[in-house]
Amino acid sequence: MSDSPDIELVYDKECPVCDFYCKRIDVGQSAGQLLRINARDNSEIMAEITALGLDIDEGMVVRIGDELHYGADAIHALALLSSGDGLVNAMSKRIFSSRRLSRALYPLFKFTRNMLLKVLRRTRVNNLQQAGNDRF
Repeated sequence: MSDSPDIELVYDKECPVCDFYCKRIDVGQSAGQLLRINARDNSEIMAEITALGLDIDEGMVVRIGDELHYGADAIHALALLSSGDGLVNAMSKRIFSSRRLSRALYPLFKFTRNMLLKVLRRTRVNNLQQAGNDRF
């Protein structure tokens, strides 16, 4: 077991793409333990994310120590910590280790995700409680 702090990954588990990625991504042993948290569950970190005004439907969140990373910065932070083991980790490390590439590609991935969730008729997490923002 590592002396490093836990890394919290908050994502929408009802999104098949997010769930696939987040179940397969892993961090190197020296980085700490990766805790996967469903954004739809009532948790302390979701309360913190909401208090900060971060819309979880617009991006995943990764907390490393005291730092919160959101959206493209979250996927970039995960890539930097990735073990590189397995196809998903290797691809993530190769593509998202670049902050510039992460920020360029994340909106495309988010758009594709939102269209998939619309087709699947999934509801939004809507953690910011915005009126009329329940569906994709």
